[in-house]
Amino acid sequence: MFLKEILEGADAWYLRGTKETMIAGITADSRCVTPGMAFFCLKGTAHDGADHAGEATERGASALIFEAEGGEGLWKERGQSYEAFEAGLGVRERNILASAPGGVTVVCVEDARKAFALACDAWYGHPSRELVTIGVTGTKGKTTTTYLIKSILENAGRRVGLIGTNEVIVGLQHYEAGNTTPDALQLQAYLRQMADAGADTVVMEVSSQAIKLKRTDGILFDYGIFTNLSPDHVAPGEHRDFQEYLECKRELFRRCRIGIVNGDDPYLERITEGHSCLLETYGLGEECMLRAGNVSRILDGGKPGVEFAVTGQMEFEARIPMPGTFSVYNALAAISLCRHFHVRESDIQRSLLAAKVKGRVELAMARDGYAIYIDYAHNPAALASLLDTLREYRPRRLICVFGCGGDRPVMRRRLMGRISGEKADLTIVTDDNPRSEDPGLIREQVVWGVREAEGAFVIIPGRREAIRYALSAARSGDMIVLAGKGHETYQEIQGVKYPLDERTILRELEKETCNTQTS
Repeated sequence: MFLKEILEGADAWYLRGTKETMIAGITADSRCVTPGMAFFCLKGTAHDGADHAGEATERGASALIFEAEGGEGLWKERGQSYEAFEAGLGVRERNILASAPGGVTVVCVEDARKAFALACDAWYGHPSRELVTIGVTGTKGKTTTTYLIKSILENAGRRVGLIGTNEVIVGLQHYEAGNTTPDALQLQAYLRQMADAGADTVVMEVSSQAIKLKRTDGILFDYGIFTNLSPDHVAPGEHRDFQEYLECKRELFRRCRIGIVNGDDPYLERITEGHSCLLETYGLGEECMLRAGNVSRILDGGKPGVEFAVTGQMEFEARIPMPGTFSVYNALAAISLCRHFHVRESDIQRSLLAAKVKGRVELAMARDGYAIYIDYAHNPAALASLLDTLREYRPRRLICVFGCGGDRPVMRRRLMGRISGEKADLTIVTDDNPRSEDPGLIREQVVWGVREAEGAFVIIPGRREAIRYALSAARSGDMIVLAGKGHETYQEIQGVKYPLDERTILRELEKETCNTQTS
């Protein structure tokens, strides 16, 4: 492809070289550059691609694309001479120009991340245009909602790809997910793979970070779904404040044709402000277009669930083997979407009954009258919601096993400790992903919160031993929740990921118990 083809739609100024430069590939990682590739100098929180422009050209890059700092002022003067423009560039941009030997095309763009996303889209032949695209955003419920949608639509005969926190699914292929929403190049590669494999629909989680970093630019979603909003992801490297977080979520409804939103959420008006799409609402409130009523809890073989009546835009009885009111909202979001595909009520009912999402209130073990659940709850809002929901099923005791991740907001630890101390009968404080931090210090910070709530607790370093203790302490009627890891099958310590799957641990501990009893 010519460089002008991948930069179509981006505001670009060719400082050196020509639009007809042939491009053999695109990347924003200098380590991946091979001869003939275009290298985008993207600036992140920890690294700046400009620092690696020289390495990129040494590896054979045929073009360098960058965004000038303070570029707004420069771009207002588009009619100025090249000399005047270059005189306004800073040290960073001058270094990029200096690293480009003769023959390398250098392009300044107004927005490098947007240009990169559009280039990725063009490179893979605009694959999203060949699919019905469904984007799901919100603080909680994104993963479950995407799986429900996939299940319902596939029951109705559609071929659905999925991109999300747990994994990426393309046909029968399952790929590990690095981020909730992949970077722009990987995202477009997955979409192309889906389209080529015969998929007609893709449902994907759209994180606030993905919108902030413009990973989804170039995609006009056919449907955008909003689950709910609560303060989260406000930290260095994520969002500077809650307002920015909200604004990123809101952006989805300026990039979709039909928006399907939680009509009961307190942030509804702010989320839909400035929307350019048609809006539909779901929820429990009378004003919602699709509603749930007569909600009741069920407990079947240790598996908590809910049943409810769907009213408004559709009328039928529904049941889902997932607990709590939040599960009703997730189901309503999926039903609201699938209504547009003219899915039969019986297909929706059957799909909801079969619903199971790894690491989302997943029943991992039910024995001796007690049940163990695995859930990804790794922030205060999710943990509080999870414990409140399980408490509704009136367990004899509610036991919470959890830790907090390292290199994440420190205040989260004390708050989550307080939540568990208030809402669980026993908190077992252990390790999550300590990453580069001291796990002992993290545990201590969690315990501060538990003590503030005057909750009962024990500290057990090592997640396996913590789970062993929970099993030994369990009695008939108890509910045990292993919170924080969810779908993850590893534990990250000092940059190394070690295998750790709580399901495997439970099976092994159960086998140990059986062997001990036999002997």
